[in-house]
Formats: sequence, structure tokens, C-alpha cells
Amino acid sequence: MKILQICKKFPYPAKDGESVAILNIAAALKSVGCSIDLLAMNTTKHWVDNPMDIQKLQYYDHIYAVPVDNRLSIGGALSALVKGDSYHVSRYRNEDFARKLVEVLKTHHYDVVQMETVYLSHYVDLVRAHTDALIVLRAHNVEHEIWQRITKNTRFAPKRWYLNLLTQQLKNYELEHFNKYDFIVAISNRDMHHIKSLGYNNGTTFTPVGVKRLHSVRIPATSANGAIVRVGFIGSLDWMPNLEGIHWFLNHVWPSILKSYSNVELHIAGRNTPADIFQLHGKDRITVHGEVPDAEQFVLSCDVMIVPLFSGSGMRVKIIESMLLGRPLVTTSIGLEGIPARHEKEILIADTPNDFIRQLSKLIEHPNLRLQLAQRAQQLLKEEYDLQKFATELVHAYRTHLATKRRTKETSL
Repeated sequence: MKILQICKKFPYPAKDGESVAILNIAAALKSVGCSIDLLAMNTTKHWVDNPMDIQKLQYYDHIYAVPVDNRLSIGGALSALVKGDSYHVSRYRNEDFARKLVEVLKTHHYDVVQMETVYLSHYVDLVRAHTDALIVLRAHNVEHEIWQRITKNTRFAPKRWYLNLLTQQLKNYELEHFNKYDFIVAISNRDMHHIKSLGYNNGTTFTPVGVKRLHSVRIPATSANGAIVRVGFIGSLDWMPNLEGIHWFLNHVWPSILKSYSNVELHIAGRNTPADIFQLHGKDRITVHGEVPDAEQFVLSCDVMIVPLFSGSGMRVKIIESMLLGRPLVTTSIGLEGIPARHEKEILIADTPNDFIRQLSKLIEHPNLRLQLAQRAQQLLKEEYDLQKFATELVHAYRTHLATKRRTKETSL
């Protein structure tokens, strides 16, 4: 099976959930016999030097990258506002990218064109005009749901009004474009049902972000009772839900933890860390690392991870990675969406400041609890998150729906 994977940013290096999700499924599809090409925007926001020369991306037969200037601008926002357009989407409309897409489709024959975000849906008609492939949306999130939650949590009235407008425009765009796809692959069972409830009528399945090293990862030793406990946060801090979450934690949780425990440190890592977070470095036992060269080593250097999310959607890859690496964590109900982990079995859940303080305190005080949660979390991954199994099932779904599409086309002739 020949697959073209289309992305709104170049997915390397894999330092964020979106990139991990894109590269993991590509590697898994390759491992079950598929041939994969990559067409990606190389955006100003996530610029990569010499993307077509990256040797580590060996599971792609061909790599195509198109420079795209998607920087936020007041002029662009005002223009979209006047036109009634979604500014989230308009930043990814690019004539050079459209021309390259047509060129690639004319050069190769594909069975499946897999678009890794709804933000590229305005290219669907162009794709359909140049191929008879199965056109797939891999929905990493229900995008407007993220912005609904951000808007709900915004207190400044003018900003809330503008975000509400953007959210409604994005929702209208998603609802308008969902049924243009032959097939949608949701990132979680919950998202799959949500997309169906919004009026999507074609084929669908869900394929979580699996893990590749189920049998090779061992749980690192946890610190002894009374030793320094390193609490870690890692996430792209140019993604608003992450920034919102760490600000909430710093304002409502960390001061109480700081007063209660003299042996606790907070370590914050993330790409594009803003100045107000960097200013905390060295204060109140906080270390701000910025973008780290190796996310895995950062997680392993911590005893406990936190994922305080209130505006996300889809599935949090960083939670899966922390579980895989044997690091217990505290997250919110929204943070855990799409992951079948259970409170006080594989993970701890807290949605209020007091609950978050209480659950984090348990992990600080009880090394054995950290170990138990980590062991059960890794067992869950072995049972539920085998990446090669997901890829095999996805290819089967693609073949089934591709055959149906071709039969339908032959019948209509």
C-alpha cells in the first residue's frame, strides 16, 4: 500500500505530541509493509534546516518540504475577521504548497492520502481532482473543542469575545469539511464518537498514539523517602493549553507544595518558553530548562511528572511517554481524555487546586506509590498500546474502505 502523509509542519525533531504521533504511525505503517511519502509545510514557526536531508527519517521513500510563512500577524487576523474566515485555517493556505501537492500527486500513484490535520482540509478538493486514492483525515484533536475550552477559561472580556468568534469560525470550518473525507482516523475512541455526533457520515476508526518499546523499557529507581523529589513538566509552551496549564499550576498549586516540603524541586521544559516563565528560573526552587535536547532524558531525570491541562482535546502523547518511561504523574480529567488509565491505579487525577496539591503530595511522600503506579502504567501500555498492532488494524481498515470506494466508482460508471 502506497501512502502520502501530508502535514502542516515538518514533524522532526519529535519534540511535541503532534510530531511524535506523525512519525510513530509512519514508522509503524512502514513496518507492516506500506510505502510512505511525506509532504510537509516547513513553517516559520517550526522551521527545520535541510528537511529533505534528514537521514533518521528512513521509513519515508520520498520527503517533500515547502517553506510556508505562517507567522501570526495583526493584519492577517484583521483580514480574516473582515472576510469571516477562520484565521486558524487561513494561515495554512499557500499557493506554493498547493502546486507542490499537485506535482507530487502527478508523479506518484497513491492508495491513501493521509492528511494529519483538519487545518489542511481546504486542499481536499485539489487532492480529489488529481487522485482516486482514499482521502483520510487523521484527526489528532477535535480542534474547535480546544478553543471552546480556552475561551471558557479566559477572563478578559475583549479577548474572550475574540476567541469565541475564532472558535465558532473554526467549528463551522470543521463541520463543513468533515464529510469531504472518505475516512477519518480519530486519535481516541472518545474523539471518534464525538466526530460522529457532529454529523460525520463516512468511514471512521480510532488509532491511538502507540509505543514502540514495550518490552525494553525498565522503571528507573525512584528517590528514597526524604530525598530530593524532582517534579517535572514538559510541553511546547507555544501551545496555549500547555501555557495555560503551567500558569495555573504555578499560581494555585506550587506555592502550597513549596511551603509544605523542603525537599521538592520543580523543573519546567518546553520549546518557545515565554519570558515570564524564564524569569522564574532560580526562584522558589524552580529550574526552567527551555527546550531540552532530549525529552526522554528530561523525563527520566524527574521523579514525578505533572500534566495540568484544562483546554486540550484528543490525546496527550506526553502522558503516554511518561507512563512508558516509568514516571508516575498527576493530570486533570481533560488531560487523561482518550487514555484508558484509571485514577489511583495507573495515574492520579486532580481538577482543583486542593485536589492537585493532595495527589501530588502523595507522590512526594510515598516512593512506593510512585513505583506501583509506574509498574501498572507500563502493564497497561503493553496491553493497550502496541503500535504495530494499531498499524496492522489501520491498514486493514484502509484496504476495506478503499475496495468499497472502488466498487462504488465502478458501479456508477
